[in-house]
Amino acid sequence: MFDIKSLLTRTVEKELLDVDDYIFIPERYDLEVDDGILSCVLNSDGRVDIFFQKHGITDVRSAARKHAYTSFDRELNLGIYDDVIEDLIKDVNKILEGKSRFFKQERELPATPALGLQSYADSDHH
Repeated sequence: MFDIKSLLTRTVEKELLDVDDYIFIPERYDLEVDDGILSCVLNSDGRVDIFFQKHGITDVRSAARKHAYTSFDRELNLGIYDDVIEDLIKDVNKILEGKSRFFKQERELPATPALGLQSYADSDHH
């Protein structure tokens, strides 16, 4: 037998749960973590951007809103985005721990004019 009430209920629930149709009030939370600044941003389209800046290095990750009917600060307090945050902090720290094979900190890099500002004839290579 066909249950019309069940069909209508499912249709209404589907419409209510379609997060893409909602506009969220943008929110931002900043926090000092691991000697850096962590910024969690809820955008009006429901996308969550998480920034981490430490010692001049900035990286960002985006995530889909996981629980649209829960307040953003509550989601953060529940640790819903902790896996994304941990990966982001780990990647920034990995960059900071890296060493160049070509450029060394003890070697000072000379400041040179931008290409095209000094002609070849004016340089020491004539």
